[in-house]
Amino acid sequence: MSLFSGFYKKTREERITIAAETRQLSQSSMDILLADQNLSESVAGKMAENHLGTFALPFSFVPQLVVDGIEYSIPMVTEEPSVVAACSFGAKIISKAGGFSSHISERLMIGQVALYDVPNKTEAQAAILAQQDLLLQQANQAHPSIVKRGGGARQLTVEQKDDFLIVYLHVDVQEAMGANILNNMLEAIKEPLAALTQGKALMAILSNYATESLVTASCRIPIKQLHIESHTALETAQRIAKASQLAQVDPYRATTHNKGIFNGIDALVLATGNDWRAIEAGAHAYAIRNGQYRGLSTWEITDEDLIGTLTIPLPIATVGGSIGLNPKVQVAFDILGQPNARRLASLIASVGLCQNFAALRALVTSGIQQGHMKLHAKSLAMLAGAQDHEIDQAAQLLRQAPHTNLETAQAILETIRIKAEKP
Repeated sequence: MSLFSGFYKKTREERITIAAETRQLSQSSMDILLADQNLSESVAGKMAENHLGTFALPFSFVPQLVVDGIEYSIPMVTEEPSVVAACSFGAKIISKAGGFSSHISERLMIGQVALYDVPNKTEAQAAILAQQDLLLQQANQAHPSIVKRGGGARQLTVEQKDDFLIVYLHVDVQEAMGANILNNMLEAIKEPLAALTQGKALMAILSNYATESLVTASCRIPIKQLHIESHTALETAQRIAKASQLAQVDPYRATTHNKGIFNGIDALVLATGNDWRAIEAGAHAYAIRNGQYRGLSTWEITDEDLIGTLTIPLPIATVGGSIGLNPKVQVAFDILGQPNARRLASLIASVGLCQNFAALRALVTSGIQQGHMKLHAKSLAMLAGAQDHEIDQAAQLLRQAPHTNLETAQAILETIRIKAEKP
């Protein structure tokens, strides 16, 4: 029997012990988890201005997710009930089918210098491309450490857009997210570009639309694995494929479809100390790249399988920023096995597709509320003031009530306590 069997029923200390045994966590990671160690005041005060304290969220764990033939455990930081449970459920089904496959064609970040009042944009564009080698050299001189690590500026492209001549710098940032690297390089070539084009430089800045850091995750699930009864399994697969189609034609559904994907993606991005705002901005821009906002994932039936695919820009990092400052982030990387940036991006995309599968399966079968409300009821019970020994009973009664809200939870809790006081 797997050590992860009944994982959610175990105590926190038992879960930490199992995680340490199965994922070879360091003693430091175990100590941080057992002590529930968060940011110190001295570190937190330097990470953000006007520091008042720290803000905690649950740090959770998906036991088993198979990506490219390797089994991982996934750390997740989220406040939303059912996200971790849904991801764990989806991972179990998809892992039995062989897990997820991933593909990354390249990993470059893009920055831009926007020029205006350029007398002749066509001639200026030609002049920039003629000086590309020199400009790339100037960019690399602005951040020599990334060049020593095998990265650096790779290419310049130029486009005319309305009143602007925009120069795009494509850079291999290695394990970093790349904002500081790009911005340093762009500042170094901003004035030379203005002089070369006889125009004015408006700004030089990294773009979060990382179209050259695309990651694809996919999975193939035998339809027969979706339900014990073959006709129900086929109907479930067909309804999931139809739900995917709906997200391609209706932006109202596409928005919620993608939000479900980000339930998983954001939780892992947060756990690894990465910039979830940049990831969201780039992904939503990618979702509307063809003129209409669409679902980022697709599901289709081929022969006897249900096939899911998700492609998303993921400018993810394993170093830099605040990644090395937060002790829980260090634990997250320990749980993941210290992946490099490419591997981490593959895991994040796979988690997004896994979360999407779990949500769609629930939506087209029992409905999304059944699992969600089970955990939401516990949150309401706690919000009403239930103590540890009262939470499960209050949540169970709340799920059976006609209205699942805070007022009902408070009334149920009062009834429980009155009954407990009676001899």
